[in-house]
Amino acid sequence: MHPTLSSAKAHHDLLVSLRRTIHQNPELSFQEHKTCKFIQARLSEMGIASRVLANTGVVAHIGSGERCVALRADIDALPIHEESGVAFASQNPGVMHACGHDAHTAMLLGAAKILKEHEDSLSGVIKLIFQPGEELSPGGASIMIREGVLDEPRPEVIFGQHVNPDAPTGNVGFVSGTMMASTDELNWVLHGKSGHAAQPHRASDPILMAAHLITQLQALVSRNINPLESGVLSITTIHGGSATNIIPDTVELSGTLRSMNQEWREWAVLAIGEQSRLVASSPLFKGGRCEFTPVRGYPPLVNNDETTTFARETALTLLGKEHVEPFEPKMWGEDFAFYTHHIPGTFWMLGVRPPELTETPGLHNSKFIIDENALHIGTAMMVTMALARLSS
Repeated sequence: MHPTLSSAKAHHDLLVSLRRTIHQNPELSFQEHKTCKFIQARLSEMGIASRVLANTGVVAHIGSGERCVALRADIDALPIHEESGVAFASQNPGVMHACGHDAHTAMLLGAAKILKEHEDSLSGVIKLIFQPGEELSPGGASIMIREGVLDEPRPEVIFGQHVNPDAPTGNVGFVSGTMMASTDELNWVLHGKSGHAAQPHRASDPILMAAHLITQLQALVSRNINPLESGVLSITTIHGGSATNIIPDTVELSGTLRSMNQEWREWAVLAIGEQSRLVASSPLFKGGRCEFTPVRGYPPLVNNDETTTFARETALTLLGKEHVEPFEPKMWGEDFAFYTHHIPGTFWMLGVRPPELTETPGLHNSKFIIDENALHIGTAMMVTMALARLSS
């Protein structure tokens, strides 16, 4: 066993304790006040000073020198009522760590402990970033960057990881280039004119307007993107009407736009707005109109080729080639993308599915669980990446 992996495994009980404490006390995006204090207290016990950014984020440094490598973990939970059945389930009704951020935080705290023990031999600075609000726009990464998390010292690279219930414990997955999509939230209010359902000719029907709009927007996307590229528009909510015999005044829609191509993303947001207004103002709807409000989210997550090659080779040394695999890009969103728009970086996936199982509940599922034997592997990955990069 690689020495760093062995060292991390020796801290297994600590990692499990950290993860379970965080799991029992989840907090929503930008409300992670207790989590922030917990992280700072654990760092202080290790002799690591820290400071708060973005109200609930934490940044700390280990080592000294001109070179700097950053490691990042997200700390927020989701508005989901937990149904995992574990003994350490959420004690905060309606809030759950269903995306593994509790594990991410525990692993970075574990890495901090090991790295602090080797501080005298470090050939530079390791910056620890515990970031709030990954699950909610505008994303905690954008706020921490604005408040200077990438300054004084400026990291030359940044590394991050995410648990993956689709891969077995012990495996890590990498991809160079675009790994995840941009995320934009789209909102519509369609205005018509209410009336009796038996006299539709005297009304302007926003429900029919919504039906036309949804159909046309799907065609707008499917017929205006290269089939070899990735773009998705999903309408996910529709609200309107109050009775079977009343045509309503308004209908509200919302959805998400995802893209791997930043140029196409910009075109699509403008085109969706224009098409929405054209549909609403059609003579068919007699004076109808549309309010379209896009909420710009995260850019595509793009892994730097050089740092990803470095990270993959480092993982091969740590875990062996049978545990390093390619990762298929997903249309998920991840605000780690903001960091990689400023400095080179690599984000990888950490398998957390118990090896005896072929399937477990996925991310953002109320029954989501992880194999805690993966915690020391993720911890060792963070430690090894930082040490190897500073010594390269």
